[in-house]
Amino acid sequence: MGNTYHPGEFSQEKTDHTAYNGSTERDGDVEVIGLPNDVFGEEDNHDIKYKTLTWPLVAVLMITEIVSNGMLTLPSSLDAVGIVPGVIVIVFLGAFATFTAWLLIEFKLRHPEVHNMGDAGYILFGPIGREILSGGTIIFAICATGSQILAGQLALTVLSDGKLCALAFAGIFSVAITIFSFPRTLENLSWLSVGGGISIIVAGIVAMAGAGAVPVDPGNIVITRASDFTSAFISITNPVFAYAGHFMFFILISEMKHPQDAMKAAWVLQIVATTFYVVFAVVTYWYIGTGVSSPSLLSLSPLWSKISFGLAIPNFFIAGSLYSHTAAKLVFVRLFRHSRHIHSHTVTGWSVWTVLILLANVAAFVFAVGIPIFNYLVGITASLFAAWYTYGLAGAFWLHDTYHFKRGYSAWFKRPISFVISVLTVLAGGFICVGGLYATIYSLKQAADAGELTAPFQC
Repeated sequence: MGNTYHPGEFSQEKTDHTAYNGSTERDGDVEVIGLPNDVFGEEDNHDIKYKTLTWPLVAVLMITEIVSNGMLTLPSSLDAVGIVPGVIVIVFLGAFATFTAWLLIEFKLRHPEVHNMGDAGYILFGPIGREILSGGTIIFAICATGSQILAGQLALTVLSDGKLCALAFAGIFSVAITIFSFPRTLENLSWLSVGGGISIIVAGIVAMAGAGAVPVDPGNIVITRASDFTSAFISITNPVFAYAGHFMFFILISEMKHPQDAMKAAWVLQIVATTFYVVFAVVTYWYIGTGVSSPSLLSLSPLWSKISFGLAIPNFFIAGSLYSHTAAKLVFVRLFRHSRHIHSHTVTGWSVWTVLILLANVAAFVFAVGIPIFNYLVGITASLFAAWYTYGLAGAFWLHDTYHFKRGYSAWFKRPISFVISVLTVLAGGFICVGGLYATIYSLKQAADAGELTAPFQC
């Protein structure tokens, strides 16, 4: 979009919105790390350094937390609406998520003090916005952790042929997630994420091979299917959730050496995710046929299902660790920003961090075993939170900064294409949120009326 602005063009109309020129600066032979006035400030003499991530490691973190269990619902989405509209939705949402990632990253470069969606909410809407978006981020992160616990519980149940109580498997998986979410910096999690990213990609490839080796009903697919509103929207919320990682982007970028490289990571993420989603969904659906399960690994033969679930387990608990780490990190930075507890090994700092990690993971465990319905969990989470964090808010970022940095409402109309797209982005977020919530809750009620829901906290 050539008629939009760039960070270096801003006039300093609002003193609390620091502009940045978007370049990598060097002072003699000393590399400049981070952005002026950023979250963590000067770190040279500190015990704990946050701004250590390179853009390839950020790309790996993004892939690990986004290309995860949500991918396993995509074949059932194709079955719900037909392969052609299903693929179109996946590709469109991938392209849309790339655009909104660009808007989000541009906003972060213009506002280095933003650490999370709550900080962005303060800039957009004041104190109320900060509390709502902070709370939403925490809830979404805990929901996402719970989703990974359910995925891990299911994987362990399949591997053991159900020989142990499923609740125990959820507890085992929760302990693993808790241990791996303890590091204070994302750099310590980034190297684990390499294994997590490889894990889910290999599991997906093996699952496709298994579907081809032992097909269920090959070629029996639906090109287009006339669906009611509820079924169609549930199928849309599945790919929405599969791209739902933008809520972590501010936190990830805040720990980069050079935040101006963040879009490189986003490009890698979206190319890998969109390509793999389409291939995985189409190949699996083709060989399994109509009636493919969600998650799709349950439709494979017992042997291939076990192999695929086993390979995916590292991704499930590492992605879960990233989500619970995010929930704890938001509160931790909110409590101790600009204090010595952020950068030093203090008793107070580590005690509070430990409590926050434990609270996040205990809440996720309770959430997971209290709502043990995979598709409904995905639908509610995606509709209520991902619709705004991944899509809708990005349009608000553009509208806000164009108004404040480019002299008012007239700036919107001088950029009509960007203005219309930004407004449509906000409306799309609202539409996905409201429609998805209605469809998922309606389906949940139908399942409850039919007696199809299992009781919570059961083996």
